[in-house]
Amino acid sequence: MRIDLNSDLGEGHGRWELGDDEALLAIVTSANVACGFHAGDPTVLRRTTRRAAERGVAVGAHVGYRDLTGFGRRFMDVPPAELTDEVVYQIGALAAFTSLAGERVRYVKPHGALYSAIVHHTAQAAAVVEAVTAYDPGLAVLGLPGSEFLRLAEEAGLRTRREAFADRAYTPEGTLVPRREPGAVLHDPGTIAERCLRIVRGEPVEAADGTEIVIEADSLCVHGDSPGAVETAAAVAERLRAEGVALEAFTD
Repeated sequence: MRIDLNSDLGEGHGRWELGDDEALLAIVTSANVACGFHAGDPTVLRRTTRRAAERGVAVGAHVGYRDLTGFGRRFMDVPPAELTDEVVYQIGALAAFTSLAGERVRYVKPHGALYSAIVHHTAQAAAVVEAVTAYDPGLAVLGLPGSEFLRLAEEAGLRTRREAFADRAYTPEGTLVPRREPGAVLHDPGTIAERCLRIVRGEPVEAADGTEIVIEADSLCVHGDSPGAVETAAAVAERLRAEGVALEAFTD
């Protein structure tokens, strides 16, 4: 068995620091790096891509709505053509710094409200797919299993990879419980690690209402901005390796 372990990194901005990127880069196999729209600035992007390259961690463009104030977690009714251009812009910005580090962007993962919207919002999902296809059809895309985004990406010939969230609660339909609801974010590293092992094995896990669901995944995400993110990522990695699961970037 093998699985990718990813985290959202590069989310500081100016004097505002968020998460322990250095520690997480020693654990994860893929880094979803903010591209300046929901978080990140040029200095943060350059530092994060350099350290990822030094660690051998795959870099993905973590694209989102132009929403620094809301950290990209508010839905925005962006016209599809405009959204396509904004996603291309973000990939290009991250690619410049990744190239300076001697590496390249290997995949695209939408962030926050955009990620949630394109589970069902066909027009915005198509806009993101169009952006990736126009920029580099060789890029992989990472998204929620069963989403419009992955369906359209597959139809467009992009390499699609399914993502499960280590530290988020799920609805019975396999979507994420909104962050505003109680219990949406999980915190106990041991419980999270055990759930991740079940996901990798294809075993059912408990949804928010107590029902059991099966989540198919090529990559597991630990949110870098969550309290205890480093401890959680370390617990997941240790538990998986102890059970013979290899941690490898899904783009390898």
